[in-house]
Parts: sequence; structure tokens; C-alpha cells
Amino acid sequence: MSLLKINGLKAGVEGKEILKGIDLTVNPGEVHAIMGPNGSGKSTLASVLAGREDFEVSGGSVEFLGQDLLEMSPEDRSRAGLFLAFQYPIEIPGVSTANFLKTAVNEHRKARGEEPLEPAAFLALMRERMKLVEMDPSFLQRSLNEGFSGGEKKRNEIFQMAMLEPKLAVLDETDSGLDIDALRIVANGVNAQRSADNGIVVITHYQRLLNYIVPDHVHVLWNGRIVRSGGKDLALELEAKGYDWIKAEAQVEA
Repeated sequence: MSLLKINGLKAGVEGKEILKGIDLTVNPGEVHAIMGPNGSGKSTLASVLAGREDFEVSGGSVEFLGQDLLEMSPEDRSRAGLFLAFQYPIEIPGVSTANFLKTAVNEHRKARGEEPLEPAAFLALMRERMKLVEMDPSFLQRSLNEGFSGGEKKRNEIFQMAMLEPKLAVLDETDSGLDIDALRIVANGVNAQRSADNGIVVITHYQRLLNYIVPDHVHVLWNGRIVRSGGKDLALELEAKGYDWIKAEAQVEA
């Protein structure tokens, strides 16, 4: 069974159609990269998958592990194993990173019929998973993302991913705003979580992230549609040529 199967997805916001018929299938063990210029619909796709209410689906279907994803609440999507790493992680003053994750992890365990983790076991798990993104344990007692640098916020997102162990992770421009060291750390954290049982969708403008997180499939999104798919070499071609040639070809084909 595929993890994610999107057929003819159309969606928009405030009456403006942004996604104009997306088809995409992600199978277990696969990493897919979605690339494209600004305004092509990349972050809209991530938002629709996560269930953001300000985006309206006007056509098509999305199945996640055989379930109708579009009929599920954002909370149920998360409990079922869908994770979104935000392009701009939000700050939650007054809620520590540790308490936030304790609630999230135990809600996921409850949904699977499992008992909550004991405090000592939970703390040990957090300390172990923080090592994947080289985060200092002092971050656990700080309010979620409050006062964090851009790189720290992105590392915290991947730490959350490691704690929740999703079946499908959607990383929305996780590389934006990262210097080369932070990019390496974030990418190493993602790679440590790749397995034959889960899938990852990486949304990015640039090929540089894909030097570290090597995709199995690369898709080019332009004007609300996937206009080209290929292997990792497609990302290198985009880096060399830019997006104009893709736009020109798509216009000719249309």
C-alpha cells in the first residue's frame, strides 16, 4: 500500500485556485523532492496535506495509508502518522518544548492504544533524539521556539519529527535561512530517520539541500501542476539552468 496517493488535487485560498490538478504517489521507503519557483504552489500543497482550514479543496482526492485524508481533522492526520515541518515554525510562549512534546507523543501513543511513557523513559528518549540534531538539553525547558534562532527552530522541527516517528514527513522549505553548518545538521537528522517503512517529501527551492538528503524522485511544480518528474539528476539540471526552461516547455505542452 502506498503511503500517500494524490489524484487530481485542486485547491486554493479566498477563491483563487493555486493547485490545478496534482498527481503524486509516495511509497514506503521513498524520498520525494518537490521543487519550483515562488508562487508555484509548493507551500500550498503542504498546507492542504496538513489540513489548514484557510485552504479550500475544490477537486481531486488524497489517500493516506488508505484513508481519505481530506475527511480527517488536522489532529487525526497527525495521529495517523503525518508530520509537517513548517517553513516558519511558530513560537508558543509559556509552553516548554518538553511539555509540548510530552503531550504530543502521549496523544499519539493513546491513538495507537499504548500507555503513556513514564517520565524517566520520556526524558531519556528526548535526550537521545536531541543528539540527532545536536541540540543542547537546556532547550527542553525553554518555551517552544521562543527566542530560538532560525537554525534552532528548524533543528527543533526535526527533533519533533524524531520524537513522533511519523509514517510520512512533509518538510516545507526546511533549508530556508540555514547556514551551511545548520543545513548539514538538519539534513543529518532527517537522514537518520529514513527507513523502509516511512516516506519523506522535501519541498525546496534549491538543489543544495538535496546534496545532503538525496531524493529518489524529483518533481517540478509550476503554475499549480507537476510538469516534470525525474531522478536526482533533474535537481542538478534545475540548478544549472534555472526554472525558465521548465516554464517554456510547460507552456508549449499546454
